[in-house]
Amino acid sequence: MICLVAVTLLWAFSYSLIGVYLSGTVDSYFAVLTRITLASLLFLPVLRWRGLAPRWIAALMAVGAVELGLMYTFFYQSFLWLSVPEVLLFTIFTPIYVTLIEDLLQARFNPIYLLTALGAVAGAAVIRYDGVGHGIWTGFAIVQGANLCFAAGQVAYRHVAPHLPDDVPSWRVFGWFFLGAWPLAAALFLWRGDWQALPSTTQQWGVLLWLGLAASGAGYFLWNRGATQVDAGALAIMNNALIPAGLLVNLLIWNRDADVVRLALGAVIIVTVLVINERWARQSR
Repeated sequence: MICLVAVTLLWAFSYSLIGVYLSGTVDSYFAVLTRITLASLLFLPVLRWRGLAPRWIAALMAVGAVELGLMYTFFYQSFLWLSVPEVLLFTIFTPIYVTLIEDLLQARFNPIYLLTALGAVAGAAVIRYDGVGHGIWTGFAIVQGANLCFAAGQVAYRHVAPHLPDDVPSWRVFGWFFLGAWPLAAALFLWRGDWQALPSTTQQWGVLLWLGLAASGAGYFLWNRGATQVDAGALAIMNNALIPAGLLVNLLIWNRDADVVRLALGAVIIVTVLVINERWARQSR
């Protein structure tokens, strides 16, 4: 849980950095490619090239391609159909997908996980819901594609990790995750990128450097590592803990408008269902 909480705080700052310094000025596909490239370079010097079966290398690369590459493909397309608040609203369904995919892989159905995930969705909805516009169903479907990819990647890593060599630290093989995502990110930039909207200031490059090395590199490693250390219900709930954390950082540092009452109420709901899930998990052990 410590890893998930740490990354939640890390990513909470990242959302504001993107919104304040990059959004609308730096091409989003270039930003994604830069983040994945920097994250790959961070792990490349320590990457274990031998001693790992090819099928598990392929599995790690596939997880990265889905959790990052495909997820971003859907995510950035959704902005062609939706406003930013609508995109944020529709991302709150990720916890449900985490629990359902985990149950599918385990050939079971766990109603407690699904109920606590629904509680996390309700808490996030309290924070984010501001109404939606007309003609949103195509955009809604695209965002759900992004949510499914992110959820599937997290759950898949939980199932791949136990098969990795015990004598090799996980950080020695995690570079394959980013190397799997890189070809998709490069193809997307070449296909959809705007070469006229590249970073033009030291500040923008600095933000991209932070996002690539810290938010993407360290962040995704710690998040996926944390995903292997908690049950599926806690993982599902923590996916929506990012929403109140991100809004709080934005409010305190950049003084952006936020409904403090709704923020507090939604955060209380998410924390409550997390506590319920943790108590149930301890009793069931």
